[in-house]
Amino acid sequence: MRQVLSCALGCALVVALAPSARAQWVTVKGQVVFPDDKKVPVRAALNVTQDKMHCLAKGAILDESVLVNAKNRGVANVVVYLRPDSTEPAAAFTDAQIHPNDAKRKAADVVIDQPCCMFVARVTCARVGDTILVKNPAPVPHNFFWDSSNCGSHNANIAKNAEWKMPNALKAERAPIQYKCTIHPWMAGYVRVFDHPYYAVTDADGKFEIKNAPAGKFRIVYWHENGVRGGKDGRFGEKIEIAAGKDGAMELKPTPFDVTPRN
Repeated sequence: MRQVLSCALGCALVVALAPSARAQWVTVKGQVVFPDDKKVPVRAALNVTQDKMHCLAKGAILDESVLVNAKNRGVANVVVYLRPDSTEPAAAFTDAQIHPNDAKRKAADVVIDQPCCMFVARVTCARVGDTILVKNPAPVPHNFFWDSSNCGSHNANIAKNAEWKMPNALKAERAPIQYKCTIHPWMAGYVRVFDHPYYAVTDADGKFEIKNAPAGKFRIVYWHENGVRGGKDGRFGEKIEIAAGKDGAMELKPTPFDVTPRN
């Protein structure tokens, strides 16, 4: 009887531990590149019409709407994010698909700076519960204009050497939010607000890294201010199966993405 009871307890223990043993969390890495058959776009000088003495003190201000590294064709400012394997716009990750460490994350101030007549960073990602903090260390006043579906509308004037904080925490937004400076009309940027941690913005080499992604079948979306990879259908992402490789990482092949503005 003792042997039977012991076996029963042991088998129950194995069953209870099996799901946890199978769980995998993967770092997904990759690079977004401009297509080989396309000429790398040349950045044009912007038409600066206001506060020229300050804005042009360090030289011409160049367009940042398309940033391609001529050396490796990497595309900067592409938001890469995961979503469930679904074409349902409201599809969401389950609690079990969110890494346990994410519960420790605290809401943060997402800083948007404007030191010299351009927003830094031009493309920013935030989480639900975060707050936008706009700084103006410049010797001239700026404006922050923002209009969104779920996070309100704002048109704040920010004095020189001052800052402005959005009064309410951010809510999830399916669409990107563009912000502008109405005093300096060439200034613009974008925020994407997510209700999950699986997103990244490509760096100057077009590289990105999404940490602690769940193993399994999902979709990956590549968004740029000039469009989504794959066009209209691309908003739901491309199918991807995430599986741990060496050192718990998954390296994607370079992803070609033509981000040339469409007139």
